[in-house]
Amino acid sequence: MKTIYGINNIKKFNKPVVALGVFDGVHRGHREIINCAVRQARKINGTSVVLTFWPHPQKEGSLYSLEHRLRLIGELDIDVCIVVNFNRAFARISADDFISKILVKKIGVSFVCAGKNFRFGRSAAGDYKKLALGAKKYGFRIKTLKVIRSSGRPISSTVIRRLIKKGRIKEAQRFLGRPVSVLGSVIRGSSLGRLLGVPTANINPHHEVIPPPGIYAGRIFLAGKLYGGACYIGTRPTICSKDKPTRIEVYIFGLHKDIYGKFLEIRFVKLIRPDKKFPSLKELTIQMKKDILTCRKILR
Repeated sequence: MKTIYGINNIKKFNKPVVALGVFDGVHRGHREIINCAVRQARKINGTSVVLTFWPHPQKEGSLYSLEHRLRLIGELDIDVCIVVNFNRAFARISADDFISKILVKKIGVSFVCAGKNFRFGRSAAGDYKKLALGAKKYGFRIKTLKVIRSSGRPISSTVIRRLIKKGRIKEAQRFLGRPVSVLGSVIRGSSLGRLLGVPTANINPHHEVIPPPGIYAGRIFLAGKLYGGACYIGTRPTICSKDKPTRIEVYIFGLHKDIYGKFLEIRFVKLIRPDKKFPSLKELTIQMKKDILTCRKILR
């Protein structure tokens, strides 16, 4: 997938079929829209294009970082992803100008796929009806998709964010259509885990929504390989005073090499126990080793 950053860098493509949306989370509903664009582009021998926005237009905490979102979009066989910088200037563009100046003039759109709840333009004045009027005026085609529901509830990034923050991992997974995960880069920590005989990788999660503190069994995707692991989320209360930032550390089974600076994805499988303060480092170490054995059994 080719990624283009900024509307000024957009070029016209061969019969572009555009999937419109923020696609924060690339959940089941988002994938329906993106897959619609891929199928239609193949039918007409055109170019499948995702047009997305960063930062989030609604100023919400993002479910996923931009890097994570792009990786997930890239897995769906999209040819081109255009990332629009959602700044004040872009927010002032009217719905009509968004259609005429960006979709038609800059991209040369032939077909649009969008959800019925997609809004665009200044003050979010544009909707699927406005898109339909634009399609009729400028000669492109449009397909709007209904909001998908799960257990009677509409699937949305907002609902998924809330579920993850509450630790309702299985429910969030059903809405996503895949495991709840966090993508981040490996950074240097205090090396305490190594001193305790349980070396962990410290993760910078880059704007991702994080599950509640605790120990999780998880699968770690790194450099094209999948590993088992035990993930810790918390403030390390046994060794730190109060009001310390939340940390993410992961013990990766069978990995014994330097991975500083690498990106890895933690896919959460099950919460083992909540975070807690232990009377001593010795008792913490004993519990960490028990947690690792528990995670191994679950992942086996």
